[in-house]
Amino acid sequence: MATTSTIRSIKSVVPLLDRVLVQRFKPETKTASGLFLPSSSASSPLPEASVIAAGPGAPDKDGKLIPTSVKSGDKVLIPGWGGNTIKVGEDEYLLIRESEILAKITE
Repeated sequence: MATTSTIRSIKSVVPLLDRVLVQRFKPETKTASGLFLPSSSASSPLPEASVIAAGPGAPDKDGKLIPTSVKSGDKVLIPGWGGNTIKVGEDEYLLIRESEILAKITE
């Protein structure tokens, strides 16, 4: 179950270990032809997100640091569940473990 906390500035959130701060892409509010879509048509969150910040990584069983494989600005696919929601004003962010990221999107 995700929890919610309120932060004044997203820049004050620094992920630790293998945690990654992401922001889901907002669903389209109108079609390519200009028709506005009702908010009910975007009921499920999109699986795509942008990485805002990533922690340095987590130590392996020998204590050696394994760095995270994503960085700020990367586009990723994330599951529709899990993580911790962080709300800053009207914007919502999600703090998840790197292992929860399904894929990195390359263009």
